[in-house]
Amino acid sequence: MKTNHFKGPIERNIAMELVRVTEAAALAAARYLGRGDKTLVDEAAVAAMRYVLGYVPMDGIVVIGEGEKDHAPMLYIGERIGDGSDLKVDIAVDPVDGTNLVARGLPGAIAVVALSPMGTMHFPRQFVYMNKIVTGAVARDCIDINAPVAENLRNIAEAKNRKISELTVAVIDRPRHEQLLADIRSSGARVKLISDGDVAASIEAALPDREVDVLMGIGGTPEGVLSAAAIHCIGGAIQCKAWPRDDHERQIAIASGLDVDKVYNTEDLIDSDDVFFAATGVSSGELLKGVRYFGGGASTQSIAMRGRSGTVRWIDAQHNFERLDKLSFFKVH
Repeated sequence: MKTNHFKGPIERNIAMELVRVTEAAALAAARYLGRGDKTLVDEAAVAAMRYVLGYVPMDGIVVIGEGEKDHAPMLYIGERIGDGSDLKVDIAVDPVDGTNLVARGLPGAIAVVALSPMGTMHFPRQFVYMNKIVTGAVARDCIDINAPVAENLRNIAEAKNRKISELTVAVIDRPRHEQLLADIRSSGARVKLISDGDVAASIEAALPDREVDVLMGIGGTPEGVLSAAAIHCIGGAIQCKAWPRDDHERQIAIASGLDVDKVYNTEDLIDSDDVFFAATGVSSGELLKGVRYFGGGASTQSIAMRGRSGTVRWIDAQHNFERLDKLSFFKVH
């Protein structure tokens, strides 16, 4: 049973405060671009994100984070975060969606945070992976994750008044998608392979007038919930189904009472219009520019969204390191 602890709407636009959080994580992670060590990337981003989140006026609990307490010293699932103010919220974080991308010097990595009233963010954590389909508002009522690939693409094309050959489908480049890719190509649609980071690709698929029309395939469950937060704001649609890696994982889920055949839609994952989302580019990609340095500072590009208003803001910022360092004992660059 879902339990909503929230007593009223979130009146302030906390998405703008979350941008400061993702900016800090991006600035910290970008220092290690192309240096081949994803652990350094992750540690720097986690520490910076945790520090700035601690000053946000809220009483938050981490629903999606860096893992369980015993394995993650910061931003672990269940951690209380914020300054303890009355605003009680669920928090989902991915300090770097695409740590491998940053470590290898590849494009498309972003720092991500989502927030909704406490009790409204639902994470089927028994599953590491989920099968997903994402598209924008125009075709939101035309997708069915249980339908054949060709049928979904035909319906999306019709909703967008396009030919199937004019659609572009984003898919993570993994061996598990061999059949999916064959089905997409046989339908006549175009394919855009991505190496990592399906949160950014999901947002691309949901935003209007972008290169990607739909995302399909199997990706991380936490990323599915983060994507749902953004999609709730944009107005598109996401559908997910559990993808157990083996029979053992399937049986554990069944034993815990989960329906492995359940289709999760946007509202199943984020059960509130009072959802906020922010992301900042770490390495430049299709969605966001990465961190760019200049003498004594750096520039960033972020996106901030608010579910209740449907507002999506693009934020270009310049950061003066000398002045930032005077504001706190913790360097975020």
